[in-house]
Amino acid sequence: MSLPKLRKFQALTLLLCIITFTMVLFNYTLREPSAYFFKYAFRLFPRGPCGCRRCLAELEDDPWFAERFNQSFHPLMSRKGSLLPEDTYRWWQWLQAERQPANYSEVIDKLFQIIPDKEFYMDSGPDRCRTCSVVGNSGNLKDSRYGPLIDASDFVIRMNQARTEGFEKDVGYRTTHHVMYPESAVDLDNGTYLILIPFKTLDLEWIISALTTGTIKYTYVPVMPNIRASRDKVMVYSPSFFKYVYDTWLEGHGRYPSTGFLALMFAIHVCDQVNVYGFGADQYGNWHHYWENNLVGGAFRQTGVHDGDHEYNVTLLLADKHKVKLFRGR
Repeated sequence: MSLPKLRKFQALTLLLCIITFTMVLFNYTLREPSAYFFKYAFRLFPRGPCGCRRCLAELEDDPWFAERFNQSFHPLMSRKGSLLPEDTYRWWQWLQAERQPANYSEVIDKLFQIIPDKEFYMDSGPDRCRTCSVVGNSGNLKDSRYGPLIDASDFVIRMNQARTEGFEKDVGYRTTHHVMYPESAVDLDNGTYLILIPFKTLDLEWIISALTTGTIKYTYVPVMPNIRASRDKVMVYSPSFFKYVYDTWLEGHGRYPSTGFLALMFAIHVCDQVNVYGFGADQYGNWHHYWENNLVGGAFRQTGVHDGDHEYNVTLLLADKHKVKLFRGR
């Protein structure tokens, strides 16, 4: 091939490459109009905080989120991280007005003789892409057919009295983490992590008892004296993180956060992508659990201690800012 023809061929090839690139870019921008295309598809910038195409922990893209998201607070307690500032301890003890709490340090010492004393999920980095489904208990999950989507996540987080049997097509069948407190406890299979939310020192004593002697049968209501769960898969929600969620994310609304909102905040701090299901009312404005036939108006929106409307508004804002993906159901 002569030199002029070769140069003409090279120019034509370059032009075709430019046209192809432009068409791909235009097509992608229609579906994904953001700088994430450049950041993750072409890596023109330094690697992000995770290995996913989008990382929840991106801070520079949203000042509101950056102001609130603080990775120095870890959701789960370890012996090393169990020491509480005085104001945090007083606030925590005030939540359910425990009048004569046991010695906190002694209870912590007993607790970590029973459950693992380790720092879970401290592995965030550019090579990790952890996807999580946070599954609430709203009736809007009925007939949603979300089951396969929920089960596709690395972590599937459920809470309180959540059921799967008979509802798998809508809520999935997998559960990797189950969030509960003594008064909402359920038995778990050996593959599920139990995340205890303690509202008082007695709750820490309860989990010790529930995994051993079964002597504690009453808190302010009757509770399960024993619980079926793997000791090596029991975790405890940190009171310090609890207060951080209340102060920073809820800005003091309500007496304290709901289990659902605490589960969502756990996911936001240990996952790289978060999908949220079963939050809010159904399409008719009814507030009820998906396994209930009756429509209990406001059953878990207005409890006297949680500001469910404010919590849901924060969840909507997280979705609007593309920090979580909210599936609204039916």
